[in-house]
Amino acid sequence: MIQIKKNISLAPLTSFKIGGPAKYFLEAKNVDEVAEGLKWAKKNKIKYFVLGGGSNILISDRGFKGLIVKLLITNYKLLNNKLVVGSGISLAKLINVSIQNGLTGLEWAAGIPGTLGGAIYGNTGAMGHSISESVEKIKVLRNGALINLKNEDVKFAYRKSIFQKNKDIILEIELKLQKGDKEEIKKLIKENLLKRSSNQPHYPSAGCIFKNFSLRLTSFGLAKLSEKYPELKNFKKSGAVPAGWLIEKCGLKGKQIGQAQISEKHANFIVNLGNANAKDVIALINLAKKTVKNKFNFDLKEEIQYVYFK
Repeated sequence: MIQIKKNISLAPLTSFKIGGPAKYFLEAKNVDEVAEGLKWAKKNKIKYFVLGGGSNILISDRGFKGLIVKLLITNYKLLNNKLVVGSGISLAKLINVSIQNGLTGLEWAAGIPGTLGGAIYGNTGAMGHSISESVEKIKVLRNGALINLKNEDVKFAYRKSIFQKNKDIILEIELKLQKGDKEEIKKLIKENLLKRSSNQPHYPSAGCIFKNFSLRLTSFGLAKLSEKYPELKNFKKSGAVPAGWLIEKCGLKGKQIGQAQISEKHANFIVNLGNANAKDVIALINLAKKTVKNKFNFDLKEEIQYVYFK
């Protein structure tokens, strides 16, 4: 039988360390507990939200009035070059498992916070790679029934998946990796961690706030803009302009509202300097969007997910 807790602080459960309490809270360690929690929410006519590692989200200062289901499904098993993994496993633990078994393909994710389920939801990526490259199958809970999806069913795109538009709950993922040399895998992970440490802030944050801006989305005169900003030509190969570059060119690096700040180290990060609240983060997000729009005519789109802002 599940145990529903009340008035649990959510800030400590997020990488931002921001957010009010959950009115109801459930730690679900298996599929049955998830299903039972959702039935409870439906019976009591309250909203629910499934929480993974708490990265890449911003929770309202008012908290969440419904049920937070914290996924703790962290089991895994090895099938040749495949890993079948519970969605609640942290990316850090998943990478350690891949090292132990001499499997390569996830080195790019070293240092990224959060869980595998959250990474699938937002098709997390870095260094030219994304989690969708390794996904073969996903088991989800849909309207109380267990459904198996193939990679193509998920409609992965840049920081997108079908899960952002439906209410499927990601339970288990089958990853296809490749055999590799353990020492080479460790070496690459170490290099990636050093790169991440050198250009990303160490204060609490939700990771990158905005998606990089696709050059395919603009009708603005790039040729004319490139005359003023020759660096834009460097982004043609990737097809996207880093959001952090746009924000920095607007002079917003280091801009602070309350205890929230656009990072001095990486302008696509908003950091919590100690006692930031969601209201101040939202103010910085809106400022960045407005300023970039006025200067470049580019519309920045958030990568983070808002929880209970309606």
